[in-house]
Amino acid sequence: MRIAVMGAGAVGGYFGARLAAASNDVTFVARGLHLVALRREGLHLESPQGNLQIRDALFTDDPARAGVVDLVLFCVKSYDTEAAAAKLSSLIGDRTIILSLQNGVDNADKIAQRWGNQRTLAGVVYIGSELLQPGKIKHSSGGKIVFGELDGQVHETTQAVERALSSARISCEVSRAIRNIQWRKLLWNAPFCAISCLTHATVKEIVESESLTKLALDCMTEVRAAAKTQAIDLDPALFEQTINFSKTLGDFKPSMLQDLEAGKPLEYEAFNGIVVELLRRAGKEAPTNQVFYGALKYLDKKIRTERSQ
Repeated sequence: MRIAVMGAGAVGGYFGARLAAASNDVTFVARGLHLVALRREGLHLESPQGNLQIRDALFTDDPARAGVVDLVLFCVKSYDTEAAAAKLSSLIGDRTIILSLQNGVDNADKIAQRWGNQRTLAGVVYIGSELLQPGKIKHSSGGKIVFGELDGQVHETTQAVERALSSARISCEVSRAIRNIQWRKLLWNAPFCAISCLTHATVKEIVESESLTKLALDCMTEVRAAAKTQAIDLDPALFEQTINFSKTLGDFKPSMLQDLEAGKPLEYEAFNGIVVELLRRAGKEAPTNQVFYGALKYLDKKIRTERSQ
């Protein structure tokens, strides 16, 4: 299968490496120092499932060099979704499928607005991975993808994606309720990414703190209320399940804390801004997410200013 990875960072690089190792023709689209290292030394993946070094692949910042592909793994940060989706034209053929492996609940919809619902899949990733340095990814845990069509159907093209992932020994599952799965992931991302970023706390430190755990639960309550505005009913029992799951993660740093420490822009719009906005439209307030949103917006502006200097 011909595959293009848009955004070959900690997530895209991991799954792209697995697919390349399974003899798929994979193009990695990256930028900056990461791309320089990839071109010079290839992609290095450290993993408890076995280390990989991918050299025989195309590493580029120009998607057009890949030509038409069967599958696009769309792994850019949520704030780059629309700009990156506009660059896919050279990759798209009659049967090309775009699988979003991004955080947030509305990125696949943005992709579908340009490329159509029939070729767009929404995915939710469960993985512990980080970009240790340019060209080098460390995978510590997980690695499962749950994905599905936006309208809940399952066509043959979706099953073909499942077969390709499975043949690369990537744990995956097709869901007819992917929107519900996305909101369940946001139930974790919204509180834990924000709290870790604002306090520089690991997941272990958050769940061991009574005050921070309460903040997380308050945030989850608002996420549940926002989900209801989209006809998604999250069982309140998920709150306790989310906290218990977090207790198994140890000193894991959520993605937004990793971005903060690396001086990268933050995904606060996708995690907390959408909760605030959906409840605002419904005539309701989201005080916890509003505080998170305001503080993270300040940090993000500071990061972007420093990057531009």
